[in-house]
Parts: sequence; C-alpha cells; structure tokens
Amino acid sequence: MPQRTRQRGRSAATRKDSSRHVATEIRRYVERQGLKPGDRVGTEQELATRFGVSRPTLREGLRLLASSHLIRSTQGRGGGIFVANTPNEGIGRSLSDSIATMLASDSVSLSELLAVRIVLEVPIAGLAAAGADPAETADKLDAAIERASRSEPGLQAFNAADYAFHDTLAGATGNDLLVALTRWVSDVFQPSLIKHVGSRTHKRSILAQHRAIAAAVRASDVAGAEQAMRKHLDYLVEVLRKTDSGGASR
Repeated sequence: MPQRTRQRGRSAATRKDSSRHVATEIRRYVERQGLKPGDRVGTEQELATRFGVSRPTLREGLRLLASSHLIRSTQGRGGGIFVANTPNEGIGRSLSDSIATMLASDSVSLSELLAVRIVLEVPIAGLAAAGADPAETADKLDAAIERASRSEPGLQAFNAADYAFHDTLAGATGNDLLVALTRWVSDVFQPSLIKHVGSRTHKRSILAQHRAIAAAVRASDVAGAEQAMRKHLDYLVEVLRKTDSGGASR
C-alpha cells in the first residue's frame, strides 16, 4: 500500500475517533449543565473552541449526536446547536426509527414485536404494582380506561387513552430508560397493529383486561398485575393470529 494511502487511512481513523470523543464530551456537557430540550448548546465555532477540535471533527461529532436525536442544528440569525431530546428520549426515538425501518422492510413481523412487548410489559406491570404509590398509579390507569370507554378501538381518542394506560405503567416503574424503551409501542407498533387487525379487537375485552391490570396495581399485587398483563397481550396475540389466518376474534 502506498505511503500516502496509509496516511490518509490513519488520518480518517483518527478523525473518526476524535469525533466520537467530542460527541461523548458534548453529551456529558449537556448533562452537567442540566440543559433541557430546546436549550441552546452553542454555535459550531463556540463548541469547536470549547472542546479543542477542528470544525470538520466537530461536525462529525454533531452528526453522531443528531442521528441519536440528541441535538438539532438551525441556521441563520439566532441559530446554533440545540438540545433535541434527553439521552433516554433519544434512545427511544432511535429505537422507534429502527423498528419502523425493520417493519417497512419486512425484516420483523407484528407477531415478533408482540413477543417483545410481552418480555417488556409483563414485568413492567409488576414493577408498577410494587411502585412507590400504586394507588395513584391505579387512579391514572382508571382515568385512561374511562376515556377509552367513551370511544371505540381504532379511533384516535381510544388509541390515545390506550397509550396513556401503558405509558402510565412504564412511568410508575420510576425507570426513565424503561419508558424510553417502550416508546416504540405507541410510535410504531400500535398504529401498525390497528391498521392490520382493524375492527377485530373488541372494546369490552380490552377494557376488562385493562381493569384487571389496574385492580392488581391498586392492590399492590405484583404477580396479579403481571398475570393480567400477560392475559391482555395474549389476547392481542390471538387476535393477530386469527386475523392472519382469516378467522374471527371475540
């Protein structure tokens, strides 16, 4: 290999390592400063100076952060680099984007995503029941169920209430990362499942399953909450199976 080619290769590798390093440093800076979504981090020139890197290296680091939905850049007067999401929210957005791409390319199926929901949401229900204030959580769950009862599966109001129900459970765990990791359910999975199964899900069944989960949470019944969530998701598995096989569900 010619000497010049080897030098260019080493230079590219060095800049790549440097860009990853500066991306990490910017992320840490945002956390140390307590910056929130919408807060200004600085301009390219300010950040290049602060972190002692060249503008090309900084831009590559910013690209890495932008691809993780952590920062956004704006041009013009008053422009600069701004916080787009918290690190956990960024993880959730990235995961949602990845799953959406996998669904679009048929590299993952709805049934496979349902299996992942079971792995995630069954223990989440148990953690919610064991949380610091299960009664308050149950009140929020009941409120979501009440809103859903005034609508129908597939309609926006019902879907929003269903999302609120599951998001409340994730939030009650006190684990922001779990909340982020389940975001794809509302972002990607729920719209895809509704489009696929249509009217084959039954409002009465879903509401009854949600009420059973809420009751177990209120009673601080960890095993009961996990069992009720498993029954709810198993119901969706059966609806999906019958839809794919051309059968009916009740």
